Amino acid sequence: MKFLTYKAGKSFKVGVLDGDKVLDLSKAAEKFGKSIPGTMREIVASGNKAVAAAKAVLRAAQKEPKGLYTDLAKVKIAAPLQDIRKNVFCVGRNYKAHIEEMAHAMKREVNYPKVPEFFTKPPTTVIGHEDDVMRHAAHTQKLDYEVELAVIIGKGGTNISADKALDHIFGYTVVNDVTARDAQSAHGQFFKGKSFDTFCPIGPYIVTKDEFGAPDGHRLTLKVNGKIRQDSSTSDLYHNVPKIIEALSWALTLEPGDIIATGTPSGVAAGMNPPAFVQTGDVMEAEVDGIGILRNKVVA
Repeated sequence: MKFLTYKAGKSFKVGVLDGDKVLDLSKAAEKFGKSIPGTMREIVASGNKAVAAAKAVLRAAQKEPKGLYTDLAKVKIAAPLQDIRKNVFCVGRNYKAHIEEMAHAMKREVNYPKVPEFFTKPPTTVIGHEDDVMRHAAHTQKLDYEVELAVIIGKGGTNISADKALDHIFGYTVVNDVTARDAQSAHGQFFKGKSFDTFCPIGPYIVTKDEFGAPDGHRLTLKVNGKIRQDSSTSDLYHNVPKIIEALSWALTLEPGDIIATGTPSGVAAGMNPPAFVQTGDVMEAEVDGIGILRNKVVA
């Protein structure tokens, strides 16, 4: 299933994508006598039970759709998880060609990480589909993009083994790990240049793991103003999703609703010759096959 959170007046609702329409999950659950949590975080925490109930409601709504659906084009999609309680976990340097392009750009020797390299982005970075990314021109002249497959944790745990890791996933979404390269370089680590307000677009949907399938083998692309900059496959992850979850959970408790961005492939602006950083007015479209397109415009 494809879940989404969307704006309804001043509040938010959880919907299910059904073709080119959005099912109001709460309204449909009430109509058909099913108990389904009212927020995306609660659905994630409820896991298979909530997904099974949502599937039953969807089947019923398809037979009696009146008053339950809205055209997708008329819906304002929000970030899938609204009550972000922890920083978004991210993996740096996790596609071989990207490791090489950035080493060459910075005139450094190429080296490959023996374990996943983690950093985080605070909740103030998180925005949704079609929300604006702030240019922050006073603080960066090197604004970059990074399309990434993101994991949504459904079942918490600590010291999770790689062979059990997929059991802890609720679903997947898309992240654009927007980056101020000059701030990243000046501070000597990932965090600051990754953490300006609006620098973590997420969405547009959370796709359940049963529908998405194995996390490897999915094409991911990023376009700037309609032209492809990044084009790769999740099969090229240097450390795959199970290994990422295993390493991140060492002595660190993962909880339902935690978000893990798994790294970006080659093709970033900083790796081009000459670099082609994004500017005010540019439109970024991050896409992972099986999930959808996450679109955001850069504004002053």
